[in-house]
Amino acid sequence: MPKGSQEGPKVYAVGVGPGDPELMTRKAERVLRHVDVIVAPVSKPQEASVALETARGILDETRQEIILHQFPMTSDKSRLLQAWQEAAALIVARVEAGQEVAFITIGDPLFYSTFIYLLRIFKTSYPWIPVEIVPGISSINAAAAQAMVPLVEGDERMLIIPATGGLDLIKAALASCETLVLLKVKPVYAEILELLRQTGREQAAIFVERVGSNRQKVLTDIGDMARHKPDYLSLMIIRCS
Repeated sequence: MPKGSQEGPKVYAVGVGPGDPELMTRKAERVLRHVDVIVAPVSKPQEASVALETARGILDETRQEIILHQFPMTSDKSRLLQAWQEAAALIVARVEAGQEVAFITIGDPLFYSTFIYLLRIFKTSYPWIPVEIVPGISSINAAAAQAMVPLVEGDERMLIIPATGGLDLIKAALASCETLVLLKVKPVYAEILELLRQTGREQAAIFVERVGSNRQKVLTDIGDMARHKPDYLSLMIIRCS
């Protein structure tokens, strides 16, 4: 475990859950209390990190180094690759200096997470650096719990897709599963609501925003959804059958 393990310092990828500190696992808390360095991703300078705010209550900022590293919201692969490589090099430098490092993410580190790209770099460029994944509760599980809606049962199938994939993808998904979870709904929110109306699924959708935080919102009425301006951290659960 942190510090003093025979294999030397590690990189930990720690999922801190969807935003409620009480939804962090015991292992996540144990790791975060012991590491020397915490790295939290942000998309803009001076932006607050949801992951860091979730974990802050268990950190010791007088002892631990807290690093906010920017990963720009862009489709420019060269800029993204530079940000990933810089983050990996920063982490490796501290591990090689004998420090334990935790890279924290909301949700789970291997579910639509920035850490996926860093893991690939560690495997190809720094294979001697030990990496351990500490899984976390995803926003999907937390949203279903808050809305008290079953995700799947029996032989049912669930699809999870980013809504940014386009309406054709969403239409096809609605016809091929019992439950559809749409992530990143903000850019095509109005179009999704219209699709629900066209397909007679106005009563089948649940909208959840900032689940687990004090800004959490759960909407089940399509009229309320239409009047709402969604946050980036929002999703929809649609029962297709």
